[in-house]
Amino acid sequence: MTRIPHVSSGEPNPLQALSLDRLRQRTSMKWRTYPEDVLPLWVAEMDVPLAEPVVRAVTDALGLGDTGYPAGTGYAQALAAFAAKRWRWDGLAVERTAIVPDVMLGVVEMLKLVTGPGDTVVVNSPVYPPFYLFVEHMDRRVAEAPLGTDGRIDLTVLESVLRHAVAEGRRAAYLLCNPHNPTGTVHTAEELSAVAGLAERYGVRVVADEIHAPLVLGDADFVPYLSVPGAERGLSLMSASKGWNLPGLKAALAIAGPGAGADLDRMPEEVGHGPSHVAVLAHTAALRDGLTWLDALLAGLDTNRRLLADLLAEHLPAIRYRPGDATYLAWLDCRALGLGDDPADVFLERGRVALSSGLPFGTGGAGHARLNLGTSREVLEEAVRRMAAALR
Repeated sequence: MTRIPHVSSGEPNPLQALSLDRLRQRTSMKWRTYPEDVLPLWVAEMDVPLAEPVVRAVTDALGLGDTGYPAGTGYAQALAAFAAKRWRWDGLAVERTAIVPDVMLGVVEMLKLVTGPGDTVVVNSPVYPPFYLFVEHMDRRVAEAPLGTDGRIDLTVLESVLRHAVAEGRRAAYLLCNPHNPTGTVHTAEELSAVAGLAERYGVRVVADEIHAPLVLGDADFVPYLSVPGAERGLSLMSASKGWNLPGLKAALAIAGPGAGADLDRMPEEVGHGPSHVAVLAHTAALRDGLTWLDALLAGLDTNRRLLADLLAEHLPAIRYRPGDATYLAWLDCRALGLGDDPADVFLERGRVALSSGLPFGTGGAGHARLNLGTSREVLEEAVRRMAAALR
């Protein structure tokens, strides 16, 4: 696949559109979990206004009273067109998709299709905490295949864990995070092809969480897992939720490779009753008509990741930060600060900055914190200033 370069959209940076006072009027989790004197840079919500096509789609639906049950394949068609334009991937077959309530609930349903109670689900730690919570709640076992010191998939470690997962003849799955949360790593075509080869060799089914796929920055190339050779039996979950800041409008798509369509057909019908019709309309509008807004956002995020690197180098040089190629999340190695296993707790109590603790991300999370840089320059600067002051 050949990458389509992002061009300047001409739209203003949405990250600079809202004041802190305006943001504090929001009633979502990000803005209601902590007291008003805390800067919230933790949960995955961005400080942006919605893209105009999304606002228009939702407003029109409400004006029509179009608030019934979801129907049709418009969402899948919009995602297929987006994938073809942005990633040069034309393998997203609308007939092998299904609407699910959101990505993580879709992950659960896909894992139920390819594993049974007591089976193993392999993850690359440190990784998004719900990978552990949701998998264990559905009576599967989590096995970690930690990322390498370079933040990339360690194929040798992964092979060993996959081999062990199926050693007793049980089924197993590999829950892939692509791009990776929290590191922002964008897996290459070569890496994903190797993953597919290992999965086929050991009979392990791959379920890919690709919710951050629209948020690849700079010169990196996003490669859909289902696009690589050998991934025909894979399953993927995608959504406009992260790219356009729509977590409160619940909808996602489960996508099956050519060899997994029969698995997707077994998904219970009631799963498709969970998504919101208005959310589906919003996500469809984002993918179809929200590309100029997305490009403005990507430019702003690219600026912010470089700004954060500069701010940390100046004020907190002991923090190790490798800017990721995707997401609006920054993974901070704070071990040299001597703050113990949970530096986020120190920054909250002493600096009044809320970061995500690294501990729930599994092996490799101790001594780390995740920072949400999907905010304004002013908020980022104030957050780092407070973090530095917390160490004095």
